[in-house]
Order: sequence, then C-alpha cells, then structure tokens
Amino acid sequence: MNNQRPDVSDEDLGIRAFKLQKAKAVERAEQHIRHGLGASRSELTADEIEELDWVLGEVWAYVARHDWDSMHFGRLTMRDIIKMLTLGSQLRRHARGNVEILREVRALIDAEAPYEEPASE
Repeated sequence: MNNQRPDVSDEDLGIRAFKLQKAKAVERAEQHIRHGLGASRSELTADEIEELDWVLGEVWAYVARHDWDSMHFGRLTMRDIIKMLTLGSQLRRHARGNVEILREVRALIDAEAPYEEPASE
C-alpha cells in the first residue's frame, strides 16, 4: 500500500487540523453563550451570530489553549456581546492594534459576573 498522500502536504493537513480545532472550540463557546443568554439570544441576527463566531475564533487563535478552556463564556451578557461585536468590527477594519482589541475581548469574557442583590423575600 502506498503511504504517500498525493496533492496533500503536511502544511495543508496542519491548516485543516487548526481550522477544525478552532471550529469545535468556537462551537462549544457558543453553546455556553447560548445557555447563559437564554431567550435574549434570539435578539441577535444571523449576521451578528456569524460575526460573534468569527470574533471568538480570532480570540481562540490568540490565547493559549489552557487559558481558552478556563474562559467564562456562560457569564456573558447581551451588553458584553454587543461590545464584542463592536470590537470585532474594529478588528476587521484594523482600527487599532489587533492585540489590543483581542485583549479587550478576552477581558470581557474573563470578567467576573456582575454582582446582583439577592431577591428579598
């Protein structure tokens, strides 16, 4: 049996593996976000969800894997998502330094959940 892969280089295989890992990580993050937002997620358009996934993919490529695995996607609020979409727009336009923008997105995701007063009974 021939072990050579015609027309597929090791570089191509590496790129495909990278893209697949990124897509799976973004999908898991999106599930956490969906669960955290609940019904308010329906306020997002399909284009906004696609843009959010792109931003998440850029963050995944930026951070170390062990850092990604400890990020708090389920704590994101709709306000956080809108801010992430704004930062994503800046990232696409190269409005500021990419690393600066990615750090801001990461800070949004890593931020502690806002304190809420317990309901009085």
